[in-house]
Amino acid sequence: MKTSDFYFDLPQELIAQKPSGKRGEDKLMLLGRKNGDVHHKLMSDLPDLIDDGTLMVFNNSRVRRSRCYGIKTTSGREQEFMFLNQIGVEGDVWNTMVKGAKKVKPGNIYKFPDGSEGVIIESPENEGTEFRSIKFPFRVMEDWFERNGHIPLPPYIRREDTEVDGERYQTVYAKETGSAACPTAGLHFTEDMISRLQKKGIGLAWLTLHVGLGTFLPVRAENIEQHKMHEEFYTVPYDVADKINTAKKEGRPILAVGTTSVRTLESACDENGFVRGGSGSTHIFMYPGYKFKVVDQMFTNFHTPESTLLMLVSAFASREHILNAYSIAINEKYRFFSYGDAMLIK
Repeated sequence: MKTSDFYFDLPQELIAQKPSGKRGEDKLMLLGRKNGDVHHKLMSDLPDLIDDGTLMVFNNSRVRRSRCYGIKTTSGREQEFMFLNQIGVEGDVWNTMVKGAKKVKPGNIYKFPDGSEGVIIESPENEGTEFRSIKFPFRVMEDWFERNGHIPLPPYIRREDTEVDGERYQTVYAKETGSAACPTAGLHFTEDMISRLQKKGIGLAWLTLHVGLGTFLPVRAENIEQHKMHEEFYTVPYDVADKINTAKKEGRPILAVGTTSVRTLESACDENGFVRGGSGSTHIFMYPGYKFKVVDQMFTNFHTPESTLLMLVSAFASREHILNAYSIAINEKYRFFSYGDAMLIK
């Protein structure tokens, strides 16, 4: 398939630039996975739309303040770094994505707001890419990011981060720090909503996938089969794996909250859909033709044109159903992307 097969024209004014006035007060589109039927709901309707016995699976990864600005010591020029993951076990070398990577060369030293300095080191695998490795004279801990970092808002949000984003660009159940972007489907859930789901008897479970490079990188290949996903790390607690496998054996639906939960579940299972507990990494890329082994239903946001996330939901509900639903959403003035409205596919 062609990357261009997943293009749609989106008016700029429908790209949500800030969160809704109150968390959870968003539109919710209900999409029939098999028939493509569309119904317009509100997020507050969600508990009534979920079948009894359903197990909902959430990603509890917490967003790191991973956008950091360093000053090149020889020129005074500011450089933006997106810190992605540690390299090695010492914790002093990090893989970063940088703007204007050609100018960020081995040996360059950058000073960060707290006075600490990092040096760009040789990484042959990064040549010709947006990525650079930076080494510090100490182990970089989370408090370093709290002192030096900013909330890594996506590039389509055309403003600087604020104190509001510090709260609203995290899910209410965020626990395990490590993501370079928020698993945004979860932003719609409030503590009250989780309580309502529990009171209805809906099963809830949490796993962790730290959102990484794939969220930021466009699909540059003309044919989607040629696109390579970058590695992301996940953990499925053993008791959560047991819950999922029990639900599958009993014929109860698995509802994945967000594409990150989908990627984790489909990566952590065997060919029969049996989910293995523990930690691992994934390069999984799902596009039409992929056969889902674990996930039966999906709660998600509206995604960017020609993105791997749009391809994933198209694999789940068919490209035709998804693009038709997106066309309807545009006509009905739904808000798109991270701070936008939501979709339930079942």
